[in-house]
Amino acid sequence: MPAPPGTAPAMDADITLRVDGETRRLTVDTRTSLLDALRERLGNPSPKKGCDHGQCGACTILLDGQRALSCLALAVAYDGAEITTADGLARDGELHPVQRAFLERDAFQCGYCTPGQICSAVGVIDEFEKGWPSHVTEDLTGEPEITHDEVAERMSGNLCRCAAYVNITPAVQEAAGA
Repeated sequence: MPAPPGTAPAMDADITLRVDGETRRLTVDTRTSLLDALRERLGNPSPKKGCDHGQCGACTILLDGQRALSCLALAVAYDGAEITTADGLARDGELHPVQRAFLERDAFQCGYCTPGQICSAVGVIDEFEKGWPSHVTEDLTGEPEITHDEVAERMSGNLCRCAAYVNITPAVQEAAGA
């Protein structure tokens, strides 16, 4: 069937993604976001579609080990990438320390933003371990401390409509060993 007048025909591409430890091959329209490929094509419900503009963080995943907003990424640009969602963090039936801390600290309410919050928190802890400063880091020559302000700043791209922040920040600090 020809493309409607005034539109270009769709272009498909074959890609391979390693999602939560499993290699997945699929054909996607080159305009498909990584979020849509994960949710709609691969059936992974973990990253959520919130704003679809990169402003809420509900779609946060770990992309080649770093946190990323999957709604802003084109799937074809990440052919061969290693993707970890909140579902893929647990290993051998054991929750990831961030997942455990979120449960112990009651750091979620409705749960919609929780997978993105958890992936972002894992990324935040990795940033601390690498010694990366944030906007609120006072001493740029030393190791950043896992303070409330540091965690809140680094997690600021993940919104929680239920306002569970009072428990999210301490959960991240706990998981980071603060």
